[in-house]
Amino acid sequence: MNVKSLRSLLRKFRAGRMPLEEALRRLRSLPYQDLGFAKVDHHRHLRCGFPEVVFCQGKTPDQIVQVATRMVEQGSNLLATRATPEVFEAVRPAIPGARYEVAGRCITFRHDRPSLSRGVILILTAGTSDIPVAEEARVTAEMMDNRVKTLYDVGVAGIHRLLEHCPSIFEASVIIVAAGMEGALASVVGGLASCPVIAVPTSIGYGASFGGLAPLLTMLNSCAAGVSVVNIDNGFGAAYIASRINQAGERARSRPMKTRPRPRAR
Repeated sequence: MNVKSLRSLLRKFRAGRMPLEEALRRLRSLPYQDLGFAKVDHHRHLRCGFPEVVFCQGKTPDQIVQVATRMVEQGSNLLATRATPEVFEAVRPAIPGARYEVAGRCITFRHDRPSLSRGVILILTAGTSDIPVAEEARVTAEMMDNRVKTLYDVGVAGIHRLLEHCPSIFEASVIIVAAGMEGALASVVGGLASCPVIAVPTSIGYGASFGGLAPLLTMLNSCAAGVSVVNIDNGFGAAYIASRINQAGERARSRPMKTRPRPRAR
């Protein structure tokens, strides 16, 4: 349940268009609904501004279907990450209209049209192999109502591919950089951008990359100021914090400026 649906419920009850028992039935599942194997946090949107996200890895298809359907029934949009095609085949009959993002391995469902931010989140990858992590970030950022632009395969092995897109880097509100191998792209972008840069080390690389540990350490030791780092392959986490930054900027821009009163002449 989000702020919009809660306001609608309260208005209907106040206007006499919803019986007390029906209003109590809908509110009874707040703040969470206990399914035995999971406690579905229907209160998350009211507290944090975005519904609980279903992490599919390690869950059975039936568990995912039960959690997802309870969320959609309560009026929440659905984002399920690390979902396989088999999981989507289980979810699709239960939630007509659900979509599967193949590259990002995400299941999505929306009740409403997005109200897109003015600020843009720019997502870059060093190589084509980093795209699945970047696509998880893209889907997440779009589900959180952000404008998103992507630039893929612009790594340091061909730096001219990145420099061609400097105007996009200069105009972005937040930048996400997904890179494996040695992970140098994040530092390069950090040296060009005036906005926050969120680096995502990926598990792409040969043996000495240690499944993403090498780019993680490179990014943590970046000489470029303004670069922060999330966990290996965590496109979702990068997009979530990027959205928080972008939308905080939106709120700041929409807030009226406070002016100090002029001192009275004596």
